[in-house]
Amino acid sequence: MDGNIVSMKIAVVGIGVAGAYLMNQLSNNHDIHVVGFERMKEEEHDAVCAWATSKNVMVDYTKKCSLDFDNYILHDGKNMSVDLGESKHIDIGLKGMVSYDKLKLIQDMIKGTEIKYGKAPKKENLEADFDLIIDSTGFHRNYLPKLDYEMWVPCVQYKVKYDNNNVPYDDFYLKGFPSMSGYFWYFPLGNGYAHIGAGDFTRKNHNLFVENFLKKYKCEIIKKNGRPVRISPPSKSEPFYDGKKSIGVGESIGTVYPLLGEGIIPSTICADLFINNLNNFKKYREQVLKHFSIYPLVFKFILMKITGTFNLVKNSFDLLRIYHHMKNNQDRYGMEVKIAELMKISTL
Repeated sequence: MDGNIVSMKIAVVGIGVAGAYLMNQLSNNHDIHVVGFERMKEEEHDAVCAWATSKNVMVDYTKKCSLDFDNYILHDGKNMSVDLGESKHIDIGLKGMVSYDKLKLIQDMIKGTEIKYGKAPKKENLEADFDLIIDSTGFHRNYLPKLDYEMWVPCVQYKVKYDNNNVPYDDFYLKGFPSMSGYFWYFPLGNGYAHIGAGDFTRKNHNLFVENFLKKYKCEIIKKNGRPVRISPPSKSEPFYDGKKSIGVGESIGTVYPLLGEGIIPSTICADLFINNLNNFKKYREQVLKHFSIYPLVFKFILMKITGTFNLVKNSFDLLRIYHHMKNNQDRYGMEVKIAELMKISTL
């Protein structure tokens, strides 16, 4: 679908992080009529999973939406405590990692745009009404061809409220599961509120660990949700485009960093790449694969850990490449990256 775009009717399906950013940016183009579709009802619309990100990056993207990211920060992290089990523990210094009001930011991004809530239209109906369908449905990938192979991690998360004298941790906390199959997270949200949750590829640890944590640290449960998270990289999530009218953006095409299970920044970056290449899908694909070129290596590392085929000697070069990538992008990840800590994590 190359060439200059004169005017278009675009459907954005799935109003999460990527969908909200697309709605905001595309609605500013007078040659585009964009309509958003969100399967949740407006009063039930929620931002599922992890509200942690790097403010160093999000400041620029929210500025493009004429918003100030500082207004959404709930907790500014200083240290992440990581429990590796068997008395092994590391502290990671944080450099901009925050928890933020993800839902409020999404709501402000889409303010003034046309959103149809409680709608999950059939593909054929959208094809009849729109020139282009942007699939930002995340894991579900509802409007793109099904993948022959993919890897995903089931996740569960609770929003909870603690008494001020009974808060388990005053900063970010992670508990790694064996063979790096997943982890438990505790993200402070301020004023005694927190998100606690877990994901585990083996389906063995996450629900049990969260349940035990809830019993150990008494709290008021505000909300529970969960969904799978795709960790297959973009190179294993093709095609991005169905050859007709549907094209994927964000997690629907694998933009979740496999080592952390983090998709907020990658999905926003992916949405921006799409906007910059709206008239050239071939170039969009090339730029996505280039920008996320480290993801296949990280995915390979995670897969080897889970299957027990990782060897620190044989695979040391791969681990060093991952380290150098994260070390050179500390602001993007919002944390200090040290080789000794990555080596300890790799022994899980």
